[in-house]
Amino acid sequence: MTIAAVIVAAGRGIRAGGDLPKQWQSLSGRPVLSHTLDAVRAVPGIGAIALVIHPDDRLLAEALDLTGITLVEGGATRDASVRAGLEALVAAAPDKVLIHDAARPVLRPVLAQRVLDALDRTDGAAPALAVTDALWRGDDGLVAGTQDRAGLYRAQTPQGFRFEAILAAHRAHQGTAADDVEVARRAGLAIAIVPGDEDLLKITMPGDFARAERALEGAMDIRTGNGYDVHRFCEGDHVVLCGVTLPFTKGLEGHSDADVGMHAVTDAIYGALAEGDIGQHFPPSDPQWRGAASHIFLEHACALARGRGFRITHADCTLVCEHPKIGPHALEMKTEMARLMGLDPGQVSVKATTSERLGFTGRGEGIAALATATLVRP
Repeated sequence: MTIAAVIVAAGRGIRAGGDLPKQWQSLSGRPVLSHTLDAVRAVPGIGAIALVIHPDDRLLAEALDLTGITLVEGGATRDASVRAGLEALVAAAPDKVLIHDAARPVLRPVLAQRVLDALDRTDGAAPALAVTDALWRGDDGLVAGTQDRAGLYRAQTPQGFRFEAILAAHRAHQGTAADDVEVARRAGLAIAIVPGDEDLLKITMPGDFARAERALEGAMDIRTGNGYDVHRFCEGDHVVLCGVTLPFTKGLEGHSDADVGMHAVTDAIYGALAEGDIGQHFPPSDPQWRGAASHIFLEHACALARGRGFRITHADCTLVCEHPKIGPHALEMKTEMARLMGLDPGQVSVKATTSERLGFTGRGEGIAALATATLVRP
């Protein structure tokens, strides 16, 4: 069962004030949309993501981390923009799709999962909150009457659908619609209601930014893990460090390719997840891992983090050795590590130091590495 998402970010959002549409305004130091992208990426099993933007916002969008994102230009109305996003996902042929407002950054994976689970029983599902306050009708600033609140709900997103069903509904839709549930119902689809989340507010007015910031602070699960590894020198003519092969007068001894830097970063990720170390996942007693490329271990740790709904925000690796010289290769190393981890190079640090000729590294007997990784789950 494959899952995709459409994030609708083509609106102008003028009621929120400011010089930019609300999805591009700052929230906890980053654009609102950046938080929303992270939240959608953290949904377990999510695959292709179509980000629907206004044509005037392309430069703003291209400044974001667009890993795994397809940019799509929206239409004049919300339903036209959603259809453009759905059409962009046709080639991916997902089974299910989540359609989410860019201005709802406080999306927790558990809510998205409730929507997705409901799609096993129906063509559509959406989160909502029952109306609990008294409702009035007003006229010229005065209360003109009351409204029965029984059976009324406040709609939220992401709204989820069987992909082929909602695509057909949008293709057949004429006119405008408040949301995708309205489009789906006009096509005769049954839509299940799942419990919503009070923190999943839609930023609409200036005061909503502060509320969203407080909700984000309370929602995040931030983890930090440390890694340490050592490999001794042996006969050879090269070493592999952080995925880069360096010609050298010696090699590094190890069950795998002995990439001490990559091993330390991998263990840092496992540590942040409370998942032990490389040896527990890839036992050195198992001959299938003899001489294995260390990127296998790193990619496994990154996939495990993503599967738990975490985003790796930063990794820092320090190589401790007298030789070979790391400085001339540090940029290549961080670029390769970022590629393997699916990160921007600015999120990865690789640096080196000596031990002032003290200890085994100072005597030139081997190389040590220390690493720290930070993981965030919205």
